[in-house]
Amino acid sequence: MRKERLIVPILATIAVVWMVAQLLSSVLFERSLRQALEDLEARGEWRVSRLESRQGWLSSRGRLMLSPLLGRPWRLELTYRARHGVLSTDVEGTLLPRLDSVLQKAVGEVSAPSVPRWQGRYQTLSGHTELRLALAPFVIQQNGRELDVRGARVRLEGMFGDWRLRGLLDQLTLTDGLSQLTLGPTTLESRYTYIDDAYHFAQRDHLHIEQLALHYPAYDIHVAPLDIHSHMELDESELRLKGELVVGEVRVPSEAPDTPLLSGRIEAELSRLNADAVRQTIRRLRQEAAWGDASLPMAEGLLARLEPDLRQVLSDSPRLDVTTIALDSPLLGLQVEADGALFFDARRLDELMITALDKPEERQRWLERIDGDFIWHDAPTVAALWLGLPLGTRELQFDVIRGVWRVNGRPMPPLLQP
Repeated sequence: MRKERLIVPILATIAVVWMVAQLLSSVLFERSLRQALEDLEARGEWRVSRLESRQGWLSSRGRLMLSPLLGRPWRLELTYRARHGVLSTDVEGTLLPRLDSVLQKAVGEVSAPSVPRWQGRYQTLSGHTELRLALAPFVIQQNGRELDVRGARVRLEGMFGDWRLRGLLDQLTLTDGLSQLTLGPTTLESRYTYIDDAYHFAQRDHLHIEQLALHYPAYDIHVAPLDIHSHMELDESELRLKGELVVGEVRVPSEAPDTPLLSGRIEAELSRLNADAVRQTIRRLRQEAAWGDASLPMAEGLLARLEPDLRQVLSDSPRLDVTTIALDSPLLGLQVEADGALFFDARRLDELMITALDKPEERQRWLERIDGDFIWHDAPTVAALWLGLPLGTRELQFDVIRGVWRVNGRPMPPLLQP
């Protein structure tokens, strides 16, 4: 009898624990979703709107709209339905791209067998999230041009402060009359780490294209493989951008089927972009976006209002370091081993006008702020011949003085001026 009297309290306790766990799972999922959307907006690149949100005990659902912060040429409408469990939440939904009327007319019709669907899971205790998306093949047609995308898959996983993305594309084909561009398989791997409100952040990306082919009526160009590495980091003092381009082999089969035209790598880093000014520019952009409406997200005169902040980004005299230029052309019998740096003179920034860069006189004023030098090591004889230097010259020193190029102390030949 005593044991029977304990059954009811035990069952009641289990029920209460289950109900509390369900409620906690729903609350934590909602908090994690809200935090993720705020972090996405903090980057200063996206506008996120919650069009619908219904939080429930056992399930929740909602609708989101994602669009670029600057303008609104396209939008992504995401729907989600979350089923809350004690230890995890399963999520599924749809993803529907929408174009504005101008871009819709320019691009033309988009055909797809069905609306893309995505799935995911949120771990209640750890906060770890995993989302998966598989895109059905789709075709975009416009005035005889055609973009055919097939076999696209995306996986996003991580938690607050650390997200990883992996995208796979089997093949993309762009056809314009008798010309055609084909690339794939393609892989994109990205990792984004940050602190609250993206005050500091770092992002690493690696784009790998296994094959790229350009087909023209007169000739073809094949590239295999092609890798692009990038690293962007915003810390207390500066924003740094580092990139590397690695080209496997470029071939022109119709001209030289057995000899590569080009291969090699280029590595460079842009640094000394003032961190506080970058953050202020992002805040100003988000404020401008908040003032906009659906038809005019950014008011006229935006660049003029941003100009003081953008000039301040350059206040620490940015520099571009080209640490590696290593190119080899067996077809031309030419090798390039070079490195160098360019510097921007940030004195009297108020004399420069970003809004007037479309005028040749203003562009010249900006070019006069650039100084630097590059060295081409062990240059071939033909390079010295092109530059009008003695044939025995083995090292070429390119100097940039107030935007004017010189080589080994001599003015650059007019035809070779950048």
